[in-house]
Amino acid sequence: MKSVCLNPIRSQIQPPLQRRTMANVSTNVEVGLDTNYDRKAELKAFDDSKTGVKGLVDAGIAKVPRIFINDQSKINHKSGSGAHVSSLPILSLEGMDEDSSMRDELREACEEWGFFQVINHGIPEGVLEDMLEGIRGFHEQDPQVKKEYYSRDNLRNVTYNTNFDFYQSQAANWRDTLTYTMAPDPPTPEELPTICRDVIIRYSAEVIKLGRKLFELLSEALGLDPSHLNDMGCSEGLHCVGHYYPACPEPELTTGIGKHTDICFLTVVLQDQLGGLQVLQNDQWIDVTPIPGALIVNLVTNDRFKSVYHRVLAKNIGPRISVVCFFRTHFQEGIGSSRLYGPIKELLSEENPPKYREITLKDYVSNHYNKGQDGGRQLDYARLY
Repeated sequence: MKSVCLNPIRSQIQPPLQRRTMANVSTNVEVGLDTNYDRKAELKAFDDSKTGVKGLVDAGIAKVPRIFINDQSKINHKSGSGAHVSSLPILSLEGMDEDSSMRDELREACEEWGFFQVINHGIPEGVLEDMLEGIRGFHEQDPQVKKEYYSRDNLRNVTYNTNFDFYQSQAANWRDTLTYTMAPDPPTPEELPTICRDVIIRYSAEVIKLGRKLFELLSEALGLDPSHLNDMGCSEGLHCVGHYYPACPEPELTTGIGKHTDICFLTVVLQDQLGGLQVLQNDQWIDVTPIPGALIVNLVTNDRFKSVYHRVLAKNIGPRISVVCFFRTHFQEGIGSSRLYGPIKELLSEENPPKYREITLKDYVSNHYNKGQDGGRQLDYARLY
C-alpha cells in the first residue's frame, strides 16, 4: 500500500509576452545590477500569457527568468540536503485504534517532528495513482483549454495559475497549480476540469474520511475526547491544490516551493516518486524519501505539536506532481468561516498559558494570501508573545 503524505498563502521596458516568445523573458542573473529592470512589467507579461511555467519549458527556455531567481542564502541547497532520513516517522494506521503503543508513536511524531508519513491509510492505491495522473493530465492538456481556468480571483471555486502570491513574493516559485475547494461548499461537477473531474471528487471524499479519522487519533494524542477536534470543525473545510513542477534548466537558482509552514489544522499531501520535498529538523534540511505522504499539525495546540518548515526543491528532471489537501476554511461564507479559533482551552493552565490570540480562520487565510509565503512562520500572525 502506498502512503499518503499527511501533513497535521507596465512600462515599455519589457514588452508584453504576447508580443514576444516565452523564451525571451529576461534572464539576467546579476540581480540588482540592472537599474532599468522593471519587475512588475515582467510579472504582468508572464501572467498575461496564461501558460504558466510549463509554457516557458514548452518554448524551450534555457535560462531561468529573473522573476524566478531566489536569494541564494534562502535556497541553501547544501544545508542538510541528502541527509539520512530513516528517523522520519512512518506510521501505519492499521490497528492504531486498538494498539496504545501505536498511538504513542503518533503523539511522539507530532511532538518531535510535526511531520510524518502514514501507510495502511485505507485509500486504494489505484485512486492515488489516478489522482496524480489526473493532475498531470490537466497541466499537460492543450493550453487553450487550461486558460479557461486561469485566474487570480480567490473567490472562484476552481482556478489555475502560477503561485498564489505571484505579486507579493520576492521571487516566484517554479510551479503551476490547479486550485479547488471541496468542502464545505464544493463546486458543481461541471466547474471542475473534465480531464480530472471524477478522480478529484472521489479522492476528496477519501481524504475527508481519512481526515476525520486522523482528527480522532490526534484528539486522543492530546489527551482529549476522540471527537474533540472534529466537533471543533477542524474537518469541515477542505481546500486543495494540484501542483505541477516542470523540469528546471537552472534548479540551483530557484525553488519549487520556498521555505514555509502551512496555515491549516492538517495537511494531506500525495506526491509522486520524483522527490524534492524537504523538512527542517534541528536546523538541517532533510530529504523526505518519496513514500507519497507527510503530516503537519498545529494552530489549535498552543505549540504542543510542531508547525514545521518545509519546502520543495526545483529539479532538472520532471515534471514532479503533488496533490495537497488542507483541512481549513477558504474564503467562502461557509461553516466555520467566522468562528473564532485559538489554543484549546482544555490544554491551557498557569504553566501553559495561551501563546496565540483567537482569530477567525477567514482572517488568518486572508492574511496569508495578502502577505504571501515570505519564509516566516504563518502562526506568528496570531502569536501573543
